[in-house]
Amino acid sequence: MEFPDRSDVDHLIDAQPLPSFAHVEYDPPSETLADPLGTARTELDRLDGDDLEPGDTVAIGVGSRGIHRIDEIAAVAVDWAETRGYDPVVVPAMGSHGGATPEGQREVLSALGIDEEGVGAPIDARMEAERLATVTVGDTDVPVYFSTAALEADAVVVINRVKAHTNFSGPIESGLAKMTVVGLGKQRGAKSFHSTAIAEGYVETLTAGLDVIEAEVSLLGGLALVENFEEELGHVEAVPAGSFLDREPELLERAYEEMATLPVEAVDLLVVDEIGKEISGAGMDTNVIGRYRVLNAPDPETPDIDLIYVRGLTEATKGNGNGIGLADLTRQAAIDQLDTKKTYANALTSGSLAKSKLPVVAPDDEFAIRTALAALGGYDPETVRIVWIRNTEDLGELHVSEAVVDDLPESATVRDHDVAVTFEDGTARIRDGTARIR
Repeated sequence: MEFPDRSDVDHLIDAQPLPSFAHVEYDPPSETLADPLGTARTELDRLDGDDLEPGDTVAIGVGSRGIHRIDEIAAVAVDWAETRGYDPVVVPAMGSHGGATPEGQREVLSALGIDEEGVGAPIDARMEAERLATVTVGDTDVPVYFSTAALEADAVVVINRVKAHTNFSGPIESGLAKMTVVGLGKQRGAKSFHSTAIAEGYVETLTAGLDVIEAEVSLLGGLALVENFEEELGHVEAVPAGSFLDREPELLERAYEEMATLPVEAVDLLVVDEIGKEISGAGMDTNVIGRYRVLNAPDPETPDIDLIYVRGLTEATKGNGNGIGLADLTRQAAIDQLDTKKTYANALTSGSLAKSKLPVVAPDDEFAIRTALAALGGYDPETVRIVWIRNTEDLGELHVSEAVVDDLPESATVRDHDVAVTFEDGTARIRDGTARIR
């Protein structure tokens, strides 16, 4: 499919003067764990492996998120297992990510710094999953699947970040339970889960699936990671099997308290440099942008953002552009990065089709921003509220139009005023001596 180039559309929308911007550092108070690797090792010792013997295999489930120091945490888990005499194997716990292929899932882990040489253990990326049982959730019968590679091990440990989910809210969201049911369900389990969760509820479906897995699988437990605003580890805790549903709500509450958010709630135009699966399951964190776009799930009440422009994909997402449909505008450069096979594998498995729709595709930054300003209606460079971020995970440094400055919280510091946006061959540049947005 070809999209219009600049000569096809340039005459349709008049250029408008841009506002001046301020370079802002945003640093809400947060707590960072001094020794996350040492804490991880100590915590793992809390998991009960009394039924295991030297030489038994322990599957370590690791997902696709760009969690702080996840490669080192995975290596610690491997070393912990080896120290006890077990035989560790890393199993990708990421549902359909990586195009739902073994090669794709290995590629995703590698992009996170996790490979066999680095963690010191083999990676079994088989996509096969076995059906453990069928349970009824509401009016729906749900087959529960679990990774064959993990089932063949003598015990299973999962590692995941506890955080707000991108599709729903509840006492448990993204964490150990979801990693166990959806991530280790591989594509078949993820599809089964999402198909039911959309109709019957995410928490209810997670709970039912976890009950089956805990009854059928030798699950030791999980290592829960909570990040702070700076995307650094603020808390690491081992949670034994059988305690996920009891412990995760409190961990989730802590995650919400330190969750990265925009410094203001009312935004006319949000410009996002990059989206990716390692940043969020939805490419960009739906709780940051205020858009779920999921059937039977109302969008978050805040923030209130009129338009979103996404400029591109991260390298680590390997073409998976899931989440681009949450934007109103994108540019040709982002489309050129898009791998529709990987993106569709994600969308078809999750059932969240809106996230993979294509927004309006502009030829370049200059025309995209011109289009967005015109679409706002009654555009005034003195009053327009624009926030420009790298991605929804890295919010410590950003640019805002001058109209936003007076509403910034005390934890935000303006480093420079009157910063201009310029265009070089249609590509936006922000130069203020301290930052440059590519």
